[in-house]
Amino acid sequence: MSGLFLPRAVADALLSHARAEEPNEACGLLAGSLTTGHASAYHAARNAEESPLRYTVHPDDLLHITLAIDDGGEELLAIFHSHTRSPAVPSATDLREARYPEPFYLLASLSESGAPPERALRAWRITDGQSAEVPLAIG
Repeated sequence: MSGLFLPRAVADALLSHARAEEPNEACGLLAGSLTTGHASAYHAARNAEESPLRYTVHPDDLLHITLAIDDGGEELLAIFHSHTRSPAVPSATDLREARYPEPFYLLASLSESGAPPERALRAWRITDGQSAEVPLAIG
């Protein structure tokens, strides 16, 4: 699998969540298949940091969501968060804090109000503090 595929409804749901959380960063987890890169569902989470500059998936949400993904027979496909004023590119903090090498990291930039998912979202792999952009398809 070389890229990430989001159904339009999933892309719309995570951008809606991101916009609702402004001015703070939003975060959540995507369920799907690591083999195919196809997302099936977005699970919104609370940002334990309640910050416009940082995010941490709330530990209670992390537990409940990952159990629900596992119980559904799916995998943790992607970790999502928004950047409220900067591009959808991993920050130095994002690179330092990335702990999961298998899932994608999906970022949204809210710097352009009302931008469609094709412009607001970018997908990344982050391993050992290094990022590489991967193809993202929305349909």
